[in-house]
Amino acid sequence: MPNPLPFKPAWWLHNGHLQTLYPALLRRVPDVPDVWRERLTTPDGDFLDIDYCGTGSGPRVLLLHGLTGSSESGYIKGLQAVFLRLGWRSMVMNFRGCSGQPNNKARCYHSGETEDIQFVYETLRQREPDTPCAAIGFSLGGNVLLKWLGEQDGRVALSVAVAVSVPLVLNLCATKLDNGFSKLYRANLLRGLKIYMRDKQAHLERSGYHGEAEKIRQLGDCSHISSFWQYDDVVVAGLHGFKDVHDYYQRSSSRQYLKHITVPTLIIQADDDPFMTPEVLPHATELSASVQLEVTRGGGHVGFVGGSGLKPHYWLEQRIPMFLERYLAQ
Repeated sequence: MPNPLPFKPAWWLHNGHLQTLYPALLRRVPDVPDVWRERLTTPDGDFLDIDYCGTGSGPRVLLLHGLTGSSESGYIKGLQAVFLRLGWRSMVMNFRGCSGQPNNKARCYHSGETEDIQFVYETLRQREPDTPCAAIGFSLGGNVLLKWLGEQDGRVALSVAVAVSVPLVLNLCATKLDNGFSKLYRANLLRGLKIYMRDKQAHLERSGYHGEAEKIRQLGDCSHISSFWQYDDVVVAGLHGFKDVHDYYQRSSSRQYLKHITVPTLIIQADDDPFMTPEVLPHATELSASVQLEVTRGGGHVGFVGGSGLKPHYWLEQRIPMFLERYLAQ
C-alpha cells in the first residue's frame, strides 16, 4: 500500500547524520502531563517500571524505547503528546534498569529479550481484554517487538504494530558502527552501557544481592571494550546464556521472524540510517502478508525531521498515528 504521507527531509538536515543528531541533541522535548508510574514485579522477582499517560477508555499504545533510552526519550514523549490529544492512552515499558533505578538482577535487556514484553502484554491484556491495543518499538525496541510478534504464531491479540529504525540484522549493524563517522554513535552508546553496568553492580552490592553482583564481576574488566562485537560477546552472551556473540546475533536478529508476523505491522526505515547498511533491509519474499516495509529517502536513525529551522516537525508523529488509526477505531 503506498504511503499517503511521504517523508520530506528538512533542507537544513540534508544527510543521515544531521537527521540523527538534531532530534537527539537539540530537540525541545514536549512536556507531557498526566504521566504516572507503575512498578510491576516480574516472574523472576525483578521489576519493570511502566510509565502511563492518559485516562479514560480509549485505545492503548505500548511504546518500547531504544538502546540506552527510556520513557524520557524525545521520540517517546513526542508520540505520547500526540496520542494524548487523540484520546489514546500510552504506556512506556522501560527496559530493565532504564527507568532511573538499576534493576535487581544481573540480567539486562538486549535486542532478543522478549520475555518482558510478553509479561507486560499479558498484564495489560488481562486488565482490559476487549480494548484495542497497539505496540510501537524504536531501534532496539523495534527489534524486540518484531522478534516477539514473529514468535507468537498468531497467539497475540494486538490490533497493530509499528517498528522504526530497526537493526534487523545485528551483525551487519554492529560492523557498520565500527566504521567512519558511525564510530561516534558507537562510542556514545558503549559509554552509556558501561555506566549502566557499573551502576547496576554497585546497586546490587549495596542492596545485598551479592550473588547477582558476582555474575557481573565474573565478566571481568569491561573498560577495554570498544565495539559492540566485544560488548555483546562479553556482557550480553555472558549474562544471557548465548554461546557467543555470533549465537546472540543469529538468534536475536528480527529479520528472520518477519515472515511469521500475523499482526498488521508497519516497518519504517530510512535509506541513510547511519546504523545500517542496505543489506539489512529484507526482500519482499521475507515479509508476511501482514507486514508493510516503508523505506524513506532520508531520515537518519529515529530522526525523520522536516519543516523549517524555526519550526521543525517530526514526521513520525504524523505517520505513525495515521497508520494506527485504521486499526484502532472502536
